[in-house]
Amino acid sequence: MAKQKRKKRRMQPKVTGPCPFCEAKKTPDYKEYEDLAKFVSDRAKIVGKDRTGVCSKHQRALATAIKRARHLGLLPFAPTI
Repeated sequence: MAKQKRKKRRMQPKVTGPCPFCEAKKTPDYKEYEDLAKFVSDRAKIVGKDRTGVCSKHQRALATAIKRARHLGLLPFAPTI
């Protein structure tokens, strides 16, 4: 049997520095959906904290706020065509 080649994954640049929510001293809120849209990819997926620079505490709150905004129809569940 021949060995299969593995594809190399592209490394995403890690963001360093303070959390944007800690800097502004506020928490993610579903009503501010324009701000939440920055943390959603073009495929409508929630972007991880290593790529956005958000701390663990605010990443959990951010995911909850994005999910609430989706259920209210403020953010899309699927990418727009």
